[in-house]
Amino acid sequence: MSLLFEMFTYPFLVRAFLVGILVSLCAALLGVSLVLKRYSMIGDGLSHVSFGALAVAVALGWAPLAFSIPVVILAAFLLLRIADGSRINSDAAIAVTSASALAIGVIVTSLTTGMTTDVDSYMFGSILAMSDADVGLSVGLSIAVLALFCLFYHKLFAITFDENFSRATGLKVEVYNTLLSILTALTIVLGMRMMGAMLISSLVIFPALSAMRLFRSFRGVVLCAGVLAVVCFCLGLSGSYLLSTPVGASVVVVNLVVFLLFTLVSRLRAR
Repeated sequence: MSLLFEMFTYPFLVRAFLVGILVSLCAALLGVSLVLKRYSMIGDGLSHVSFGALAVAVALGWAPLAFSIPVVILAAFLLLRIADGSRINSDAAIAVTSASALAIGVIVTSLTTGMTTDVDSYMFGSILAMSDADVGLSVGLSIAVLALFCLFYHKLFAITFDENFSRATGLKVEVYNTLLSILTALTIVLGMRMMGAMLISSLVIFPALSAMRLFRSFRGVVLCAGVLAVVCFCLGLSGSYLLSTPVGASVVVVNLVVFLLFTLVSRLRAR
């Protein structure tokens, strides 16, 4: 217990808890709609786009977070348009974008800075990579994402379950799909510094899948996913500190354990 209390004497860990809880909550809430719409892998695709943008920013000496946010938002918008307006389905569009962005990031990195510690932290996450400016921007944008999700909750619920009916009732489905993609893009970029490009999509997928094992209503799944995301992040970060393991990997393992437990409980309850 003394080691756990000792964690909060380190400012960078306090910042990590603050940003991580907010980003995890954002990812989990958005993840419910993304998983139900079978668009959950957009998190993986956007994380690779973010890595490519971060690599370019580092090579040019620009502020990584400020540069990557508009790039990833643009990518999210284009992914949605490509999937809706062509013969390429969403999975294929995400795969093409993901591989291309990752390749560009690796090439830019190899030609400029090389595979440095900074780039490694973008790939696999590092709580030490977060500056005070990053924390301030992350907290502000996370609160904005949560506020917009709550404000448009009913609209997002409608487009999640039946786009055709929503469109027939006069709801601007394209607008709210775009909003969902933009909020997801912001969340992915904000979580990249801590979870890394390789692991950030787990924050989007795992809490929603775990919650769906026990709950059937949209509201129940959303609430459960939000709670699970926060608890799993706190346990993962604490375990990372106690065991000296990477933060991103620790959070993913905790989410995996919770998913397996919820799956077991669901099967036992079904019997």
